[in-house]
Amino acid sequence: MRHARDARRHIPRTDAVLADPRLAAAARRLGRGPVKAAVVAAQRRARAGEIPPGAVADEGAATLPPTASGLRPVINATGVLLHTNLGRAPLSAAARDAVAAASGVPAVELDLATGARARRGRTALDALAGRGPAAEAAHVVGNGAAALVLAATALAGTREIIVSRGELVEIGDGFRIPDLLAATGARLREVGTTNRTSPDDYAAAVGPDTGFILKIHPSNFRITGFTRSAGIADLAGLGVPVVADIGSGLLAPEPLLPDEPDAQTALAAGAGLVTASGDKLLGGPQCGIVLGRADLVRALARHPLARALRVGKMTLAALEATLRGPATPTAEALHADPSVLRARAEKLAAALAEHGVDASAVDSEAAVGGGGAPGVVLPSAAVSLPEPCAARLRRGDPAVMGRVENGRCLLDLRAVPPDDDAALARAVREAAR
Repeated sequence: MRHARDARRHIPRTDAVLADPRLAAAARRLGRGPVKAAVVAAQRRARAGEIPPGAVADEGAATLPPTASGLRPVINATGVLLHTNLGRAPLSAAARDAVAAASGVPAVELDLATGARARRGRTALDALAGRGPAAEAAHVVGNGAAALVLAATALAGTREIIVSRGELVEIGDGFRIPDLLAATGARLREVGTTNRTSPDDYAAAVGPDTGFILKIHPSNFRITGFTRSAGIADLAGLGVPVVADIGSGLLAPEPLLPDEPDAQTALAAGAGLVTASGDKLLGGPQCGIVLGRADLVRALARHPLARALRVGKMTLAALEATLRGPATPTAEALHADPSVLRARAEKLAAALAEHGVDASAVDSEAAVGGGGAPGVVLPSAAVSLPEPCAARLRRGDPAVMGRVENGRCLLDLRAVPPDDDAALARAVREAAR
């Protein structure tokens, strides 16, 4: 007992530990709060006899967080390309560089040539309109739901929005499209039935009080059997704008996902506006994209609500770099060759087995996720590990998120960039100890 009391007397004071050059530098980078918390935790371990008193500074420095944010990087080995709980689409290297540059003092609303105020995010909007050749104009807001809310508010107000009963979907986490639209003050005019809605149903509902017709892609479920729906081309001639919420953010047709709607096709069919998410199949940052007729886009952009829903400089930078830059990680994962994935899995499993890890390469099935392409199976490959590894990997550094299937932890490689294989192997070796 006396030895323990003597040890506690030798534990260095907090201010003395914080004066350590390593911790002083970390405080300038992370802020004093996180650094002090790491030091206090180290002192607590020293008092418990878990580490020597002289190791407090070393322990504090070793346990510092990498950034001042609580968001930890994760290797997505779930087999879900757009995992909502993991932030959906990872940004490309070009987009990350653009975000870093924009995080300083960019000319977001300034023309440097003239010194006059310029249109906010003009280069990003030009890039977006350029990728949608059928669009006359573009606008960007905070997310896909915000794009729909702005369209309802600006184009309908307190008038009617005509929508099929089969498209009144829940978009996740309890949020439902009819509740979202009703919150704007617009009135929903439901037509058709859950499984069958014809063009005549819409035509009969159109009247002087119609704001627009809304077509919603039910992206996270399918109805099969005795069904019927009206296409955009069937509705474009009814005398009111058609707003198409395509959801997943494809700007052009994707051969691997033939049933997934895209902006180019929807606009060519006669949609006045298309709304979509930027952090899904487009592979960009979280944002809501609006493409379409110049007069309708202008009505949204000039509405007072647009100010509350606008995006910041870093989102604009990331979106533009996504549109102008090389293939995104999402596109690369979607188009990954299953044979290459299998070869990577076999190489990883063999290397892990050499270190005594119970690892094997297995075939796997991946999914798009993010509410996109329900039912589409993407052939993949995974490293199979003992089930207890799943929890240990989540707590590791870097954290690794796999999935448990039939009593095994599977690390699906389709959403894992090849450059992360070495880090993944290290994380598994640590978890398997």
